[in-house]
Amino acid sequence: MHRLKHSLLILVLFFVTDVVFAQPCNALGQKPSTAFPVCGVTVFHQDTVPLCENGIIPVTGCAGDGITYTDINPFWYSFTCYTTGTLAFTIKPNASDNDDYDWQLFDVTGVSDLNDVYTDPTLFVVGNWAGTYDSTGASATGVGNIQCASQPSANVPTFSFWPTIIQGHKYLLLVSHFTPTQSGYSLSFTGGGTASITDPNTPNMLSAETSCDGSQIRLKLNKKMKCSSLTRNGTDFTIPGVSSKIVSAAGYGCSSGFDMDSVILNLDISLQPGNYELEAKNGSDSNTLLDNCDFEIPVGNTINFTVYGRQPTPLDSLAPVNCAPTVLQIPFRKNIRCSSIAANGSDFTITGPYPVTITRGDGVCDSGLSKIINLHLSAPIVHAGTYTIHLKTGTDGNTIIDECGEETPPGATITFSVKDTVSANFTYRLIEGCQSDEIDYFNNGGSSITQWNWTFDSVQTSTQQNPVMNYYTFGDKRVQLIVTNGFCSDTTVQNFHLNHDTLKANFVGPDFYCPSDLAYFRDTSQGTIISWTWEFGNGNKSNQKNPSAQYYATTEREKLFPVRLIVQSNKLCTDTVMKYIKVVSNCYIAVPTAFTPNHDGKNDYLFPLNAYKATRLQFRIFNKYGQKLFETKDWTHKWDGTFNGVEQPSDVYVWMLEYTNLDTGKKVFEKGTTVLIR
Repeated sequence: MHRLKHSLLILVLFFVTDVVFAQPCNALGQKPSTAFPVCGVTVFHQDTVPLCENGIIPVTGCAGDGITYTDINPFWYSFTCYTTGTLAFTIKPNASDNDDYDWQLFDVTGVSDLNDVYTDPTLFVVGNWAGTYDSTGASATGVGNIQCASQPSANVPTFSFWPTIIQGHKYLLLVSHFTPTQSGYSLSFTGGGTASITDPNTPNMLSAETSCDGSQIRLKLNKKMKCSSLTRNGTDFTIPGVSSKIVSAAGYGCSSGFDMDSVILNLDISLQPGNYELEAKNGSDSNTLLDNCDFEIPVGNTINFTVYGRQPTPLDSLAPVNCAPTVLQIPFRKNIRCSSIAANGSDFTITGPYPVTITRGDGVCDSGLSKIINLHLSAPIVHAGTYTIHLKTGTDGNTIIDECGEETPPGATITFSVKDTVSANFTYRLIEGCQSDEIDYFNNGGSSITQWNWTFDSVQTSTQQNPVMNYYTFGDKRVQLIVTNGFCSDTTVQNFHLNHDTLKANFVGPDFYCPSDLAYFRDTSQGTIISWTWEFGNGNKSNQKNPSAQYYATTEREKLFPVRLIVQSNKLCTDTVMKYIKVVSNCYIAVPTAFTPNHDGKNDYLFPLNAYKATRLQFRIFNKYGQKLFETKDWTHKWDGTFNGVEQPSDVYVWMLEYTNLDTGKKVFEKGTTVLIR
């Protein structure tokens, strides 16, 4: 379990439902490989969530909390970024008062096996696994790039700070329903984000071809479109000017997914060799084909196609070659018989500036036919240059044979070019400061790198090769660099912790100084300190952490002496503190025998004089009748000769003084009289 808050409830469910969460996830959309394609302009509604579980999810930033995170009761969503910017979205539970939905976003660009999301923590972009109920998602007001598992009562924020997603990158969004119910939710990509995940291309037909006998049209679409928008009776299309009719249609891949990029149209009468036109129209479902944003192929749009006579299929094209290719993909106008492709790749050779060895050849076969041939290489092509593919007779005794039985003659060639690979590895230099730290980042470039995209903590970005960042906050930091030379790209992510020592000067020492005493001062500063500078106000200085005792000359009047401490850290930062010590002329405790409270500023109050070294003090005054007129535990709190605001008459008054001597620890009790004179 990835959260403790429902452990008892889950334990009960285990007994009642025979371990519900151990059931595998088999519904479409509940695995990364069958993720729902989503679009930025529509709201996706999921009415129910089947109870199941696939596996453990690595959650960057939560690895140390001792909790196992799994995609419990999940649905997965896939999308491509068409405009770089911030991504905002909201997951709103249908039962928001007691439903806990969690989520995590993965960058799966170039990932061949989408199940890598269960093992590769570098695919992490942003997530939120807070146990708080109600809506969750990513927004401009979200907190951090990850919220770890929590109790519902902790009220951890359910919205994380929106991430910056990159144009051309592909993403998977996991929505995990931790609460063991089947209540659903809605997913909407709203909230002011600047990124676009809506394909700007208008849906249309890309190409069309026919089978050898002209009884079938194979239509290629320009993008993925909804299987549900295709009518099985083929009424979404027509062939103008011919007697042949389309009688059925099937989408390629619709048996195991939500969308398709190819359609097979079956005819009642085979077409003869010649040029034709395929036209889109509203089918019996009142629309043409719809893309994942519900945009449709415009009615009346057409595409031309040709029914060829029997002739060899030429070797005349190559799929775009990616960086450091290990597989080269050759598409053909017609289907190729898979049985004619030499398994050892001997139908082809490659020449170029560096040796390239083909180890295997195969197709993406369906019913023994393939529209492409994959050439598997012994090692990736990482050196820039122009290379040539040559068709020859393989060890199977032929070149390649198309579905119509025609063999392509040997000797055909295709050329292609590649560039050097690039590296996004980077180093950094930390320059520690007093109020902030500076980090200089370095990528060595090379391999004709033309673009650097830095992202710091999913907030700040830079396109400089070697940017400089100033950090005013400290803790865990995440830096991502993506580099490209227009052909090859590479991504590196580094996580590190930025420490910052607090420097605070402070010391303890006496508040007052009595004649013949020694004043001791002790450093209590915070930080990694390498030097101390003391100034005691008496003309003495010291560079010791805890300096030797100080002596102060006394006079007849009290005097304040400033004591200053300046500390310096290992970063050469400084901090200063100043305090004052009161040097008094007398520390002998005595009570005057008379006082005159006439407000002339002289001898107006009665109190124990010089009680600097008295602790636990109590001073009381009584009249001759034994009535207590005044009491204090603060010797600086003085009697002004009044009681309840009424001036007391001239007379003799009794006082009692109790205290503990600060130096000796001896308890003292004294009693005497004082004359009040008016």
